[in-house]
Amino acid sequence: MLSPTSHPLDPTDQALVDGVLAGQLRPLAKTITLIESQREDHKERARHVLEALLPSTGGAMRVGISGVPGVGKSTFIEALGLYLIEQGLRVAVLAVDPSSSVTGGSILGDKTRMELLSQNTAAFIRPSPSACSLGGVAEKTRETMLVCEAAGFDVIIVETVGVGQSETAVAGMTDIFCLLQLPNAGDDLQAIKKGIMEIADLIVINKADIDPAAAMRAKSQIKTALHMLRPASPNWTVPVLTLSALRKEGVAEFWTTVMDYRKALTATGELDAKRRHQALAWMWDMIDSGLRSRFRSHPRVKEELPALARAVEEGGTTPSLAALRLLGHLQS
Repeated sequence: MLSPTSHPLDPTDQALVDGVLAGQLRPLAKTITLIESQREDHKERARHVLEALLPSTGGAMRVGISGVPGVGKSTFIEALGLYLIEQGLRVAVLAVDPSSSVTGGSILGDKTRMELLSQNTAAFIRPSPSACSLGGVAEKTRETMLVCEAAGFDVIIVETVGVGQSETAVAGMTDIFCLLQLPNAGDDLQAIKKGIMEIADLIVINKADIDPAAAMRAKSQIKTALHMLRPASPNWTVPVLTLSALRKEGVAEFWTTVMDYRKALTATGELDAKRRHQALAWMWDMIDSGLRSRFRSHPRVKEELPALARAVEEGGTTPSLAALRLLGHLQS
């Protein structure tokens, strides 16, 4: 079996590794900052730090949370996080914010929207700018998740911006993908969004306290729609729950359902297989990203790309011919 080549760490990086493994929040935050850095020397250091932490990863329950803006994701995550801490668990929240088009930084500020949770010593909240990455999921979210696991967190919650293809991206890196919905928000139309519904392992109708009757109608409509879809797992029937995150009603039932899911998929080996598949898909994502980066940095490509791009825009050449010409430089 091929294993990573060990690399001696300098004292600074060894201190980061030791701090993370001891569950200390400051070294954890500094390690994540190192991972998110775009400097080449930082990327190299980050790879070695991750390599040292890898044997201590994999022990957390990875929970993906998504839903349209306004569905109450932050309120729900705070209520869930506080409930889990009461059960004696440590919780890390990786909240992927939209990036500012001007500064590239986060613009939502999840720590301000989860005030009680952020003040709890058993919680760690990391707002991370999406930086225009595919689906709104930060490029380094997977690595950050591993570091949090090495730090001993029992539950890793990944919150996405709930737009574009972020749902698909977060479903590909978590154990269970939970989709939050609203009552009285065109539920019959929401229910036929197969691309979203087919990847959900658990569907939650939040803010059920506002209009309980509408919440029950939405639940019935979504359950009907799910019957028309092929289940993602032969060992799990997707439940539809109603709750009120604001009133903390239904949070315990939600977590019981998550644990039922984990038990069902672990017993059949499906959860382990799912993680192996995700790791392989992650490898290919990194290969694709690396190839795009090398392509754009090729001297001849950088030289000809602007003129060819203009020619395509002006109709002087076809996109396929321009692409073939540029790709041909990779063979030289």
